Amino acid sequence: MDTGRRTKIVATLGPATDDPAVIAGMVAAGLDVARVNFSHGTRESQRKRVESVRAAAKAAGRNIGILADLAGPKIRIESFAKGSIQLVEGEPFALDTALDATAGNDSEVGCAYQNLPNDVRAGDSLLLADGQIILGVERVTGTRIHCVVRVGGELSNRKGLNRQGGGISAPALTEKDLADVQLAAELGIDYLAVSFARDGDDMRRAQSELRKWRGEARVVAKIERHEALDNLAGILAVTDAVMVARGDLGVEMGYAELTGLQKTIIRQSLARNRVVITATQMMESMIQNPMPTRAEVSDVANAVLDGTDAVMLSAETAAGKYPVKAVQAMADVIRGAEKYQLGAPPGVVRVEDEFGNTEEAISRAVMYTANHMRVRAIVALTESGLTPLWMSRIRADIPIYAFTRHEGTRRRVTLYRGVYAVPFDITDSRPQELYRAIFERLLGQGLVDVDDLVILTKGELSGVSGGTNSMQIVRVTQP
Repeated sequence: MDTGRRTKIVATLGPATDDPAVIAGMVAAGLDVARVNFSHGTRESQRKRVESVRAAAKAAGRNIGILADLAGPKIRIESFAKGSIQLVEGEPFALDTALDATAGNDSEVGCAYQNLPNDVRAGDSLLLADGQIILGVERVTGTRIHCVVRVGGELSNRKGLNRQGGGISAPALTEKDLADVQLAAELGIDYLAVSFARDGDDMRRAQSELRKWRGEARVVAKIERHEALDNLAGILAVTDAVMVARGDLGVEMGYAELTGLQKTIIRQSLARNRVVITATQMMESMIQNPMPTRAEVSDVANAVLDGTDAVMLSAETAAGKYPVKAVQAMADVIRGAEKYQLGAPPGVVRVEDEFGNTEEAISRAVMYTANHMRVRAIVALTESGLTPLWMSRIRADIPIYAFTRHEGTRRRVTLYRGVYAVPFDITDSRPQELYRAIFERLLGQGLVDVDDLVILTKGELSGVSGGTNSMQIVRVTQP
């Protein structure tokens, strides 16, 4: 168990990881959560990748969470007869939703999103190919959007399209997404990411669809729309986690604001006891190269110092040449950054004036105590994983061990900063027998030494979810 790194690593599966030896190497290098991107691949390939990760985790004796990422309403142009064209600044160009899907040429191209003419108006800026190409809307007539090229370049088939400043009305969950939610529930996915979420209602619908298929996954709101920023408080009130999806967010909001937005989203998420993932192009150069650039190292380290729970690799592992090295490099950068998180910073500003429940009050008391005593470890006897989640919102150098009998809980906590899962079945609630079993497990895994101080949290009734109501400071003795 690697307790020397608190920030977790999410890595995307893809063709480059389909070899079981590659998955095993990624697990050994420090993979915590595997991402299955439902935008690509078939249902069968996605199923096989989930099975492959679980087999590798079992072989390594590790808990690896799985995050399924819904495609969402990605707005794309259609295709060109020649595959690509060259747009020249100042020249006219049109988008037409009625145009044949393969009939694009030097003057026009189709668009897969039929409602686009209703969502844009004269004066808007449309950003294509991750913002590399900019079109200015001059007028809209029926299905046709007449534009002028403001920033030109090569434009190829099926590139993404955004309206600067947001305002696209497409719902967050498409028909394909609804089918994929059912698949995620069948596969027992741990986290479900909702792309292009606009508000709390989008997240409620995703939760409702999951529960309809008896899925127990936690939902992740991908913050990549202008509307999501406007409605961030409402999203945080509903979602279990957020992802700072810097690709489309940077396109809609502009790259100059991206770093400040990232810090704001992380801080507000922690204040609401939500898990937060920082994603997109974190080590993009490692798609082709065996080492990250210095700028990428700084980017990952900055997110770690901001307090993110996890950092994410996308194409670096899904399609890159060096998926194992990418995970290893991410782990090395995290450890290097965490050396400079000296001491415990001031606690996160709370949104509410009072604690919401006993478990949260206990969690805050534990972390305050841990940061002011020579405590070696924190042990949370937990059913749902909520108590260690709340503890992890406050930065500390002390590892938090989630002792739980539930495999699903053990996989979920792999995303929580500084939390490590330990299989533990509470079969005896008598204090001396309970302590003996806990000490035996801690000592057996080399997590503590005899005479170390440990903070223990538990409920009065063993095995009851949401029942944590006490903390104890105990000294480790030989079982």
